[in-house]
Amino acid sequence: MPAPFVCYLRVYEPLGSLPGPLAQLVRAGLARGAIPVTRAGLRERDVCLRAQLGVPVRLLPGERGDGSTTDGPADVLLADGADAPAAEEGSPAPTRFGPATLVCPLDTRPRAAAALVGFLSTEAPVLRAAALHHEESTVRSRAESVVAELGDGATHVVSATWTVPLPWFVLVEAADRVLVLAHDDAATADDPGLRRRCYWRVPMADALARADSAAELLGSTLGEGGPAEVLRDTARWLRHFDGGSMVELDYGGLVQLMDDETLAADTSAEDVTAAMEALREGDAEKAMESYRRLRDFWARRAIRERAN
Repeated sequence: MPAPFVCYLRVYEPLGSLPGPLAQLVRAGLARGAIPVTRAGLRERDVCLRAQLGVPVRLLPGERGDGSTTDGPADVLLADGADAPAAEEGSPAPTRFGPATLVCPLDTRPRAAAALVGFLSTEAPVLRAAALHHEESTVRSRAESVVAELGDGATHVVSATWTVPLPWFVLVEAADRVLVLAHDDAATADDPGLRRRCYWRVPMADALARADSAAELLGSTLGEGGPAEVLRDTARWLRHFDGGSMVELDYGGLVQLMDDETLAADTSAEDVTAAMEALREGDAEKAMESYRRLRDFWARRAIRERAN
């Protein structure tokens, strides 16, 4: 089975900046073994599916059949991988990002709850009825209560399916891309889909500055909706975390939609940079040319959602 066709925007925080209860769960997770980033999507899918296959059926990960929680150790990714005993031979070589140990709790339970609320709000009644094992009002109430448990906090991961939200590329620079292809030493011949990676890592301060600057520019040139609104929302999310954090944009399972040549030739980050520079120079035609190239590239990936 292929990995989920999901991309990720992750925040890796210094372990010491996590609130007490979460820090305890993360330390327990690290003692159990940090999850290799190439396995994160598979792990999340497995946890969510097992919740649905339980007897009695549970609604969300980390939940007993009666709706109470198990409070087990948190699934966690490490930025540098130095203390990750579960890291598998052949996975991409980790690199240290600054002197601190940075961790990314996967926050699977609240993210699953938020996705469930979104499903209930957007999908047709016939699909909702076919997918749910409980009364819809009960499902919504339980999912919303889990989301509310975040309080003033936020999950460390946001994700999108089948395509990358184009404003996310504002946060990164093309030169920072890390590309691991099937023929690289980090890949294995029998499992290239899980070893191939495309990702960027940037300091929190840089990501925030780029998001704020681009949102202001887009708001003044194209209006406050659309990309400007996405970037303002993204900046608000990033401000929940410690200033010493790192932001990672990861294609995740979307690499399965592209062969090595396509990945190597991908200019998404360059196209966004070119479009923003053209807007600053008042060259709307050049900006639109870069945007169309970017939009068409990702449209060819996203259309596979409807193909069978």
